[in-house]
Amino acid sequence: MRRSSEDTKTAILAAARERFAADGYEKATIRGIAADVGIDPAMVMRYFGNKEKLFAAAAHFDLHFPDLAATPRERVGTAMVLHFLDLWEANEALQVLLRTGVTNEAAAERMREIFATQLGPLAARLCPDPATAPARAGLAASQILGFALTRYILRLPPVVAMTREEIVAWLGPTIQRYLTE
Repeated sequence: MRRSSEDTKTAILAAARERFAADGYEKATIRGIAADVGIDPAMVMRYFGNKEKLFAAAAHFDLHFPDLAATPRERVGTAMVLHFLDLWEANEALQVLLRTGVTNEAAAERMREIFATQLGPLAARLCPDPATAPARAGLAASQILGFALTRYILRLPPVVAMTREEIVAWLGPTIQRYLTE
């Protein structure tokens, strides 16, 4: 049975997400992804051009920010930290993107795009001066990404040992300040 080009592209992206999550960027190969889909590697190249472009297409993440309209303003930092903890702990692919983004420009660009297009507008809605929203979003991202790097990638023992409550107590006020004060 033949697949449509759209079905083939969708299958390639699904296989790429699984392969990048399981093997990481460096070990995942076009050949392995093609084998997972049951197609020739040339088909992967036809649709995506190269491994970096395939990774960028496969690394689509919606950060699914909570609706903060009902959250008391003084609890926004706490809500955001809890939300990011849930994201990092539930989504190994996001960890792969962070790990890869440290050494690969395409992955780093994808991470910048995700945070700029998703966290930036949220910061603009929350902060007192929308002109400062990009800087505020960048600072909030530095805290969230730095924390994720030390806890989930580098696995620094004191950070790994922290409870959710401790993490919120430490990071919540900082994120709160960046976004609302």
